[in-house]
Amino acid sequence: MKRKTSLMSQQMSAQRKNMVLLAVLSLALGAAIISQAALLAEAVQRIFVERASFSSVVLLLVTLLAAMAARTLLSYGNGKIGLLMAADAKRNMRAAVLRHLTHADMPSALSGQTGGKVSIALDAVDEADSYFSQYMPRMMEAAMIPLMILAVAFFQHANTGFIMLLTAPFIPLFMILVGLKTKAKSEQKYEQLAEFSGTFLDSLQGLVTLKLFGRTRRQQQEIERSSIGYRDATMGILQIAFTNTFMLESIVMLSIGIVALELALQLLVFDSLAFHTAFFLLLLVPEYYSLLKNTGTAFHSGRTSMGAVRKVDEMLAGASSRSGLADSGEGAAATAGTQAMASKDGCRAAPAVGSALPPALELSHVRFSYAPESFEIKTGRIAIGPGEHTAIVGKSGSGKTTLLNLLSGLLHPASGEILVNGCPLVEYDEASWFKHVSYITQHPYIFAGTFAENIAIGAGRSVSRTEIEQAAKEAGLAAVAAQFEQGFDTLVGEGGRGLSGGEKQRLALARAFLKRPALILFDEPTVGLDLHTERILQRSIAALAETATMITVAHRLHTIRDADKLLFIENGAVVDSGSHEELLKRLPPYAEMVRVQRKGGMAV
Repeated sequence: MKRKTSLMSQQMSAQRKNMVLLAVLSLALGAAIISQAALLAEAVQRIFVERASFSSVVLLLVTLLAAMAARTLLSYGNGKIGLLMAADAKRNMRAAVLRHLTHADMPSALSGQTGGKVSIALDAVDEADSYFSQYMPRMMEAAMIPLMILAVAFFQHANTGFIMLLTAPFIPLFMILVGLKTKAKSEQKYEQLAEFSGTFLDSLQGLVTLKLFGRTRRQQQEIERSSIGYRDATMGILQIAFTNTFMLESIVMLSIGIVALELALQLLVFDSLAFHTAFFLLLLVPEYYSLLKNTGTAFHSGRTSMGAVRKVDEMLAGASSRSGLADSGEGAAATAGTQAMASKDGCRAAPAVGSALPPALELSHVRFSYAPESFEIKTGRIAIGPGEHTAIVGKSGSGKTTLLNLLSGLLHPASGEILVNGCPLVEYDEASWFKHVSYITQHPYIFAGTFAENIAIGAGRSVSRTEIEQAAKEAGLAAVAAQFEQGFDTLVGEGGRGLSGGEKQRLALARAFLKRPALILFDEPTVGLDLHTERILQRSIAALAETATMITVAHRLHTIRDADKLLFIENGAVVDSGSHEELLKRLPPYAEMVRVQRKGGMAV
């Protein structure tokens, strides 16, 4: 709840000027409502009771029309400010969600369903609209105008004032009871919506797999179940809304009836009240209860919006990021490291990896786990010199890729340090650090766009067509592009031409050639490729690594043999490091792994 208060307080603080303007307009609107009722009562009194001539009431009628116009304009102004507040709040919240998603560390990025995150970023943020566009303007009006009307009622006729004062609390009391129920229902609704979105998107992405395994029917039933759950949650909220409206209307009509009865008795039976006063009060009373009723409806919408805002808060507070969003666990360790920057101005001021020179890295007793009591990575003190080619080797599932993610800065150690040129990695500016790093995985992502645009992504700057084509040539892609009908302008990715595994790897290398990184990280990209494609990639990798420090998760024996240093990892622990020959002599598990490779066994 702490995070939620912070989020809403930030939004309300940003709307301070608009809130002041709402208060001023609400006061003016209250004066316009009372003036309109007074002028209308006076007009009826003079025309129908006193039988005044039309010419004598022309000015009065013009003034009445002016009051009505002022009321209309003021109401429109309140609504317009509410819409502006809602637009600003939604823009700020959506920006916060996008910042969280783009700066979240790898565990945060991989946790949860993509559809659920999209639903929160779009639907939940949009649902917050009614809190600012309806709830806040109505609450501001309810905080001022009913009190103004009540003061006038007491001044005109104390009995009417007491009746209005005693019956009014039933409306906010009912609002609170219904609002609490609505809040719980709205949270359930967004849980159902996130589940439905996630299930639907997963099904679309894996449709071919579902067809191949004959699971489409079952997945259809799962989508139907999620859809029905979301429908039921939505209908539950509508049921509460209709009940809320009925009860509020009943309370309002009953209250107005009691006031009207009392005024009729005073006017007709006891003859203690003038017609003008009775009619004036009878005009004000519906306005009074109508404002409270509208506030009740807005309160219902506001509670629904708060359920949506809570889902946004849960996303923002649910996991750590480099910007310090989390407050516990590994995220706290990363945050603590970031906060320490101020004490090491030398590291803070240094560029990420010097003047784009190959950096030196050092792991100092690093420990990391994705969750408490789960698989853990442990290292001692390991140094990687500038320009060295280091290979991380070990059995499948031993933690090689996790260690590579730690070295890249995508994950942060729970304890220990990763030093780059003598300074802790967590103290480097993220944008500056990744400007000098290339991380090439086994399955590079291809965006929907042209072939040239996909290569240019690697530069992080505006590049010429000549630079793109040169990078493609160095990566062995020129011949591939020449085969395309539209060359580098061929659409690839989703909705475009598909690329083979080798073509994707070469495209990833072309991005790196444009970037010319000082640190290159490979999650052995040549696994599963044919020999010809692998040789092309190996030549490109060797050329790229001439001016960089390179760390590779190794699966092939030739990659291992060519490395300057090997890190052998077993069950999450880096048990030894050294050259290929050194580990063969002193590390039996490594010697056994090499023996299996030589016999044509499974890749490491």
